[in-house]
Amino acid sequence: MPPGPALFSAVRHALSGEGPAVLPLSPDLPRTAIEAAIAALRPTHVVTPDGVRHEPGGQATNATVIIATSGSTGTPKGVELTAEALTSSARASLDRVGAQAGQRWLCCLPPAHISGMQVLVRSLLSGSEPIIHERFSAAAVAASGADHVSLVPTQLRRLLDIGADVSAFRTILLGGAAAPPGLLAEAAAAGARVVTTYGMSETSGGCVYDGAPLDNVDLEIGDDGRVRIAGPVLFSGYRLRDDHPVDGRWFVTSDLGVIEGGRLSVLGRADDVINTGGQKVVAGVVAKVLAGHPGVRDVAVVGRPDPEWGEIVVAVVVGTATLEDLRIFAKERLPAYAAPRVVEIVPSIPALPNGKPDLAALRRAPAHAASTSSPGEPPGTN
Repeated sequence: MPPGPALFSAVRHALSGEGPAVLPLSPDLPRTAIEAAIAALRPTHVVTPDGVRHEPGGQATNATVIIATSGSTGTPKGVELTAEALTSSARASLDRVGAQAGQRWLCCLPPAHISGMQVLVRSLLSGSEPIIHERFSAAAVAASGADHVSLVPTQLRRLLDIGADVSAFRTILLGGAAAPPGLLAEAAAAGARVVTTYGMSETSGGCVYDGAPLDNVDLEIGDDGRVRIAGPVLFSGYRLRDDHPVDGRWFVTSDLGVIEGGRLSVLGRADDVINTGGQKVVAGVVAKVLAGHPGVRDVAVVGRPDPEWGEIVVAVVVGTATLEDLRIFAKERLPAYAAPRVVEIVPSIPALPNGKPDLAALRRAPAHAASTSSPGEPPGTN
């Protein structure tokens, strides 16, 4: 079903215990992806604009909402969330941003993803009707009249590019991907109150706001450098699967991070470490550094196979900075082997529906992008 009143009503009934659990699937998905999700997650019924059909072999659940992950490994996983986890997260979010009863939230993110779903839950707890947009339109968002909105960085960028009055929102929750420092500075200069968030489906959405955990959420960094999270916002398991990355009460994420002064900084994903000539490079760290260059509006960093070095560091950039610019800039702040060897200039960073960069697409060298590369040099040299 498309986003709208029917889904909001289903979520309301699920949270109250009066209705069945909800597994939202976007109608924009390819038919094969929808069929794969249904086959893997085995709902008892499927609701479409044509009505409700019973699914043979479907299995009931104790969850309230199930969020299907992007399925980058080929088979989607269903993150099972209870009403307690969802409402604990939403209530802590409302408290942190100071949202008042009756204030309206805008849902312009897919409710099949946790970021969009939580807008619906916050609206229910606020006693307000959400404003739901089936598609993102910067002009429509600017004219929505909403008090609060949840966006990904690309959407905020588009609002700023059309000159939208971003100060009209009491809060802009920004998540899904790391925000370039220049974007945050530009938004602040335009009067926006932006709150950056970190979280995932397994934590009922954002559970760390501006580096500080929400109430009743605990954070620590494991011996392996991974971010670990505990609290009532955690999921109860993966649908019909035995794997559950929990160590005691801690959910072990796939993200590397550090906690300094009580605030979390996420360095990047543990599986996004680039091995170039035997040297380990955290892609997220390089991207964060390059984002500080004045000629970079947006950037993503990935590793690509290379016959000589195993992998090379590639920066995909929206902006005007050249390879030489970024290599000099990076070497002043990072080890020389972490400087990009290839820079590709693109009009926008390809993104998944949840707003995160499409790393699988970025790892494939596009034929249309303007690209420059540096000559080979031993790792660690300048």
